[in-house]
Amino acid sequence: MLSRRDAAVRLDIPLEMAAHHGIPPRLSEAELEAIEQDPPAWLVQSRANRTGARKVWVHLECVVCGFTETARPKKWWPDWDYLMCDYHESYQAPRPTAGLTRREVEGVGSRFIALVDERS
Repeated sequence: MLSRRDAAVRLDIPLEMAAHHGIPPRLSEAELEAIEQDPPAWLVQSRANRTGARKVWVHLECVVCGFTETARPKKWWPDWDYLMCDYHESYQAPRPTAGLTRREVEGVGSRFIALVDERS
């Protein structure tokens, strides 16, 4: 069984849209495949309206331990070079390229720190 959130990620739609259009809290793989194979009109329209400027979901992965999560991107998130879990020490991540300084931005996803390497 898949959760509504898993279905929203696979369909590349917001969770709120999935709930609004009657995607059940739990559904089988076969039910989701049926939606993917024969998408309802609202899903076809949603996909047609997309400009590609903003992603619906992003895949986040820690560069240190490999922990992953899928999250809705936030406008304030920076363009990062690496992500790491908030409990890792900064020395565990790859070092910034020579001539760049590193800035850390907390609060990406449920537990990530974005490592942003910038020119000094």
